[in-house]
Amino acid sequence: MSRWPKGVRLSMHFGASVPDETRKKDSGFTARYASRLARVTGHPISLAQNGNFRVYVLDEDERRAMGPELRRVVPGISSTTVNAVINMPRDTYCVVFTSDPMSTGRIQQAVAIVRAEHPDLMRKSCYHEEIAQGLGLFNDSPQARPSIFNDDEEFGLLTTHDEMLLRILYDPRLRPGMSASEARPIVTQIAAELTGGGAV
Repeated sequence: MSRWPKGVRLSMHFGASVPDETRKKDSGFTARYASRLARVTGHPISLAQNGNFRVYVLDEDERRAMGPELRRVVPGISSTTVNAVINMPRDTYCVVFTSDPMSTGRIQQAVAIVRAEHPDLMRKSCYHEEIAQGLGLFNDSPQARPSIFNDDEEFGLLTTHDEMLLRILYDPRLRPGMSASEARPIVTQIAAELTGGGAV
């Protein structure tokens, strides 16, 4: 199980191709979304100038030139990850990766890449999904419905079900690094409480 042990500070980084109006609009949206996520998780999440969760909004040429920047902001980043960003397939709308240097389930840093050429609603959907996934809900599943954590893309924005998943992930009864077998009975108990099912 992975999550952030410390506060999450989101920062927006726009390529030169992104108009000022879009920068202002997207930054405002992300600040409101961060507040929503903080309320849902009970974890400190906010917009900052120089964050530990960096969101890059880039056009094709800017993204392909991102290698040096990625190596600067994520020391020790693998060549595989750098190549996945700069050679992102055209049918991949956005992507996020996290850094857990000690492999303890404690996320220290995250980077999301969003295509600047997307229309407003598509960028908004990317912010919703990639930021939420970067909090620790990494795996898409066809069983997750109604949810943005579902690769059929039926849902583009964070749902009430997704909020519940995030609330469970950041419940203090769970701890980073737990195995699935350790976490499962606790998750079952929390889910029952959240859905009014009582103790199980």
